[in-house]
Amino acid sequence: MSSMQPKIPDMSVLKDYAQEQLTVLLENFYGKKDLVIDPDLMTPLDRLTGLTFLKQRGVDKIFKLEHKEILGGCDQRVYIVRPEINNMKHIAAHVLSDKRSEKLRKYRVLMVPRRLSICEMVLEQEGVIGFLTIEDLHIDLIPVDVDIVSLELPQLLNSFFMDGDQTWLHTVARSIVNLQAIFGSIPNIYGQGNSASMVDDLVKTLTVELEEKRTSLETNIGHLVLIDRDVDYVTPLCSQVTYEGLLDDIFEIKCGVIEFGEEVTGSEKSVKTVLNSSDEIFQEIRDRHFTNVFQFLSVKAKEVQAGYDKRHDMKELSNLKKFVQEDLKGLKQVHRSITLHIGASEVILKSKTKGSLKKGDLQDVLRIEHHLLEGVESRECMSYVEECIHRQYDILLTLRLICLLSCTSSGLLPKDLQNIRHQFLQSYGYEYMLTLFNLKKAGLLTEAQKEGQSTTSIEANLNKYAEKAVMGPAVSYVASSLASLQKRDWFRTVSKKLSLIPKNTAGQYNLKNPEDMAYVFGGAYVPLTCRLVEQALQRQGWGGLEDVMRHLPGKCFERLEAKSAKGKGAGSGGFGTDSSSKVVLVYFIGGVTYSEIAALRFLGRKNGYRFIIATTAIINGTRMLNSFIERPSHN
Repeated sequence: MSSMQPKIPDMSVLKDYAQEQLTVLLENFYGKKDLVIDPDLMTPLDRLTGLTFLKQRGVDKIFKLEHKEILGGCDQRVYIVRPEINNMKHIAAHVLSDKRSEKLRKYRVLMVPRRLSICEMVLEQEGVIGFLTIEDLHIDLIPVDVDIVSLELPQLLNSFFMDGDQTWLHTVARSIVNLQAIFGSIPNIYGQGNSASMVDDLVKTLTVELEEKRTSLETNIGHLVLIDRDVDYVTPLCSQVTYEGLLDDIFEIKCGVIEFGEEVTGSEKSVKTVLNSSDEIFQEIRDRHFTNVFQFLSVKAKEVQAGYDKRHDMKELSNLKKFVQEDLKGLKQVHRSITLHIGASEVILKSKTKGSLKKGDLQDVLRIEHHLLEGVESRECMSYVEECIHRQYDILLTLRLICLLSCTSSGLLPKDLQNIRHQFLQSYGYEYMLTLFNLKKAGLLTEAQKEGQSTTSIEANLNKYAEKAVMGPAVSYVASSLASLQKRDWFRTVSKKLSLIPKNTAGQYNLKNPEDMAYVFGGAYVPLTCRLVEQALQRQGWGGLEDVMRHLPGKCFERLEAKSAKGKGAGSGGFGTDSSSKVVLVYFIGGVTYSEIAALRFLGRKNGYRFIIATTAIINGTRMLNSFIERPSHN
């Protein structure tokens, strides 16, 4: 592996910019005020500011935004919310409640990242817009770690990939423009997907609009790769087996923060902790395959114990004093970290080895997933999916396997799809009929293309119906996505051409010292998105991959300003000699998994790249499918 890696740009400046904006908006509202925060923004704001920061700027009390009335509080109130209709209705209810009780109060609404006209319409309909001051709070990418930034916009996944709503694409584009304003323009841009193409067009438009504000900064980032989530649904549908991926699956990581309960801490109190590179123990184990974590923690625990034992050998007071001042604090921090991660590993081990009647046995699930990825034992796979349905296993597990079966088969045969739908609805309830429809719209559960039927004819028919619909452009997008996903045997073709499935090593795959990115799935599969990134960088574009790209949904594009580097002075993998040419921003539109993050970090270490992962949200299979599920109401 390459030992020399370029310096990564300091993403913490994004936090400074957000703090500056919030400071101006809060201090312009003189005096004490209460803060009412959208629940979805609680953790992101805590990462950006913290309680002390807010108190210093006149915030008295902090409330979570809910529909119910907020009793008491200051005569001034600031709302920090996402521009969503439900939030506007909650705010309107609060204002109207105050008016009924004749409470005089000033209100300011800060919409993150910008106001939308639909929100102002709702406030006007509710009759409260005259009592509010509305402003934009331009917070976009939030630093989660030194190499991860996130918009924390999970709603983009279903709003665009299911409904074709392009509202949030402006936010994605603006975040890229802002990054270029800070770190310099990015000379080489590659993309795959419809939303990626739209974002690229928006970036060009916004860059022209803001050109007068731009300065000729030195380039810090050499490459930008934009990838749509629907280009690779297979990766998030697979079970995660890296340590950080398992933590997210079992405990859920929110904006880089995790909460461990009593089963981990061993006490009645739960513990919230930030998971990032500042924790040296976590940094060492986060991207490892889970089978290699416990041994590392065991070795570290012995080292800590040896560190504590040193004090018994100290006979001079000066040496003991030095130990307390210099070593003890560090040992305690490492001790705390090891204790938490051992506790978390034990919980993971219990949940994965024992399994449950509702979640199935992990080894069985992994075996079926590997068969689906390799395209073998199709009868056994179908039987297991039907068993999950009949035994009423956890609905998310069942849906995940059904969607994985569909995606790896390039759609299900009409007879099989009808059979699975019928069994699923009979088992889990016909209330989930809309959920299956949503999965079809998103391209996760599709019907295989019939023999002799061209993709062009499918797309033409779907677009013909789309033109007649009220939501013409949105439906047209969904139609074209479905048509792209229905290309016959696309997954097998792409897997073969990009070597996504490592050759069978008869159980000899080295998970401790892996040689390729497939280790993030136990040696079974290289994430398609990560392989595309690798190929784009090696080739400096999509040249030579036409046979692969035509099988993927959406548009394929590239803009290369530094193409001359390909010939003269090109370094490893087609990079130029300056360090910025080895810094790569990979932007996942629709979400990224911790498995993909681990794979890209591995690729960076192996080939001397430095990756910054930007995303609309960090997802896993559960959160991705949850965004498409219509839960039955039990009123």
